[in-house]
Amino acid sequence: MSAATITPAHHGTAAGQPPARRPVGVPRTPQWWRDLAGTFTWLTMLFVVALWVRNGGIQEFRSLAGGLSTLGRVTGMVSAQLLLIQVLLMARIPMVERSYGQDELARRHRLVGLWSFNLMWAHLVLIWLGYAASSGAGLWGTIVDLVLNYPGMLLALAGMVALCMVVVTSFRASRAALRYESWHLLHLYAYLGVGLALPHQLWTGQDFVGNLAATAFWWTLWGAAIACTLTWRVGLPIWRTTRHRLVVERVYPEGPGVTSVVVSGRDLDRIPVGAGQFFQWRFLGNPGASRAHPYSLSAAPDGRSLRITAAHLGDGSAALANLKPGSRVMIEGPYGRLHGGVRRRRKVLLIASGIGVTPMRALLEELPQGPGDITLVYRAREQTDLIFTDELLALARARGARVFTVMGRRTTRRPSWLPESAAHLSDVDALRHLVPDLADHDVYVCGNPQWMDRVEEAALAGGVPEANIHVERFVY
Repeated sequence: MSAATITPAHHGTAAGQPPARRPVGVPRTPQWWRDLAGTFTWLTMLFVVALWVRNGGIQEFRSLAGGLSTLGRVTGMVSAQLLLIQVLLMARIPMVERSYGQDELARRHRLVGLWSFNLMWAHLVLIWLGYAASSGAGLWGTIVDLVLNYPGMLLALAGMVALCMVVVTSFRASRAALRYESWHLLHLYAYLGVGLALPHQLWTGQDFVGNLAATAFWWTLWGAAIACTLTWRVGLPIWRTTRHRLVVERVYPEGPGVTSVVVSGRDLDRIPVGAGQFFQWRFLGNPGASRAHPYSLSAAPDGRSLRITAAHLGDGSAALANLKPGSRVMIEGPYGRLHGGVRRRRKVLLIASGIGVTPMRALLEELPQGPGDITLVYRAREQTDLIFTDELLALARARGARVFTVMGRRTTRRPSWLPESAAHLSDVDALRHLVPDLADHDVYVCGNPQWMDRVEEAALAGGVPEANIHVERFVY
């Protein structure tokens, strides 16, 4: 490992440019929003079960056919409720997003989706067996009758096929085989699946038809999911794009296979964004503009412009190098909890691997600090992979920060965040070698997901409380 300790130096505003108004920054969100969101999920599930009980769901266990059918009803209703919770989790509701962060929301989205999908299949099989047990049509005749003769069932079947496609392509092996752009397009079919399931529930749901409480509950839940999605995933991005008139100002290479894009616009100081956060970006009039890509800010927002830096890891990021100045830009966000608002300690360790240095470079610029308060550890395979070298040194001189580079391929002797040259050290000892008072720091981590796991484990073992470790994983 090589280390560079930087001494303070003057850092001023570029000559000839008046200082911009101070950006509004990231609004603080009370953490009780996390509790409220979790409570809402459980209460709506309990209400669904209560509706089932009130409509005689338990009494139907008197017969085999009734027992199978009633279990099919309750599993179907809970599956539908969880499906709508899934939609709400990814509706980009600002208070919820700032409380959890996209990383945690995506994890919960996958967990809720898995339960919803399994319960959906349980609903289908149980209803099928229950109806077959009470008729003489047999298993095949029963499923044909259900699909062809019950209102909304053909639409529900199409919706189920769409949801199955989304779930299959969400498994890790499937995601690894797909380009991000292809996966993103396929994942949009989840909305189609949700929409196609609604008529079946309205027209044939025994716990819905003729029940005022159930009607009010389900319409409210459906309405909330639709309204939140349209407001924050569609309406707000359009409004921000229209208001701020974002355009590409400059495009330049940052290193081999790495491009920086500077975007300017009107009243950018009014966007509630902080260093370390990311937007979903669409560059209008360019190939792939229909699909958004997540890129972190690589410079602290100054009210005049926004800068992103991305490695050419896919078609979308590689296309950044071909953007033309003047291209219009649409943004969705800002998102992420990798910002100064979650900071708990005066001292901060920023630790990044590869292109994960982009949000760390912005945080180094923006975080309030005194000499020695901030330490940046930057890992890369080779010297040629390093980016922002001059900028990091200039910022470190200006802020009194310390910058360390950790070079080389990761060791294969054990799961570790260290390179082969430092494999003789334990993961915790290596962190303490760089930051002796590690336990007194907040730790911000960004990089390869497996590498981040090792860093988190080392930080926890080094005495850093879990609440003081802040991560962002850009995986889909």
